[in-house]
Amino acid sequence: MASAKPASGEDSLIARYFRPLATHPGAFHLDDDAAALRPWGDDIVVTTDAIVEGVHFLPDDPPDTVARKALRVNLSDLAAKGATPAGFVLTLALRSADEAWLKPFAAALGEDAAQFACPLLGGDTVSTPGPLMVSVTAFGRVPPGKMVHRSGAMPGERVMVTGTIGDAALGLAILRGGKVHAAASDKAAREALVGRYRVPQPRVALAEAVRDHASASMDVSDGLAGDLSKLCGVSGVSAAIDLEKVPLSDAGRDLVARGIVGLETLISGGDDYEILCIIPEDRVDAFVQAARDAGVTVSSIGMVVAGGTVPKFIDAEGREIELERLSYSHF
Repeated sequence: MASAKPASGEDSLIARYFRPLATHPGAFHLDDDAAALRPWGDDIVVTTDAIVEGVHFLPDDPPDTVARKALRVNLSDLAAKGATPAGFVLTLALRSADEAWLKPFAAALGEDAAQFACPLLGGDTVSTPGPLMVSVTAFGRVPPGKMVHRSGAMPGERVMVTGTIGDAALGLAILRGGKVHAAASDKAAREALVGRYRVPQPRVALAEAVRDHASASMDVSDGLAGDLSKLCGVSGVSAAIDLEKVPLSDAGRDLVARGIVGLETLISGGDDYEILCIIPEDRVDAFVQAARDAGVTVSSIGMVVAGGTVPKFIDAEGREIELERLSYSHF
C-alpha cells in the first residue's frame, strides 16, 4: 500500500492555525475546495475588502489587531446593508510562516469569528515578497429584497451617523508622530484613538434597525464627506450637513478646539467604520430607540436636499466650508 502523501507547508499551516476556526459544517473542516452555505430563503449579501501592510495597517501593528481589522471592516459593510453575518473566507499573503505572528493572528481571528457569529468557511494562503496582505470576503443574510442600498435617499430625509467621526484618522496621526502625537498628551486618550484606528467597532448590533428604517445606507470607510457624496450621487440627491452636529469624541473635540487639527481633517479621514444612513422623518424616533436598545449611539447631522451638487458642510456661522478633499483615495 502506498503511503499517504505528506502534507505541504501550506496544508500544515492551514491545519495548525485555521482549521480550528472553521466550525461551520459547510466549511467541511477546510478539507475541500469550496464551502457551502444554505440560504434558507434569505438573500446572501457578499462583500470583500483587503487590508495591506503600509496602507491599512503599519508594519509594527500587533498581529491580533491586524486580524480583527481584516474581519471587522467587512462586518461593517454587512451591518450597513442590514445583513446578519453568515461566514467569511480568508486570503492571506505572507512573507514567511512566522509562528510568532500567525499564532496571535489566528487566535484573535477566531475570537472575533465567534463574537460576531461569522465562522471561517475557507480561503487561501500564499507567499509574497511584497507587503503582507489580508483579504476577507464576508457573507451575510437578509430577508428577500431587504438589503439596504446606497440609492434610495430622498429630499427631506434625515442624515444620521453612528458613533464618532475622525478618531481613526487621529490614531494614525499619533502612530506617525508629529503635532497630533505631541498634542495628545493624555495617555488614555492616545491609546483610545490608536485603538479606533487599529480595531474598528462594526455596528453589527444595528443591522436590523438599519434594515427596518433606513432608505439608504453605507459604512464610513474612506471619510464621512466623501462617502456621503458617494451615497448622494447614487441616490441623485444632495445634502446639507451641520458641522457642529458631527459627533466627535472628547479627544477629537479637544484637538479641534486647540487648533491642532481642523474639523475638515476629521470628516475626510478614513477608517471610521461607522454607519452613515438616511432615515425618513417619520421613522427617526423608532430608529433612535432601536439604536438605543442595541447600545449604539446615533446622531442626526443634516438633511437630504434636492439637487446634484456635492453635499454642503455648514459651520456654526452658517458659512459653507470648502473642503480640499472629500475622502481618502487609493489612486
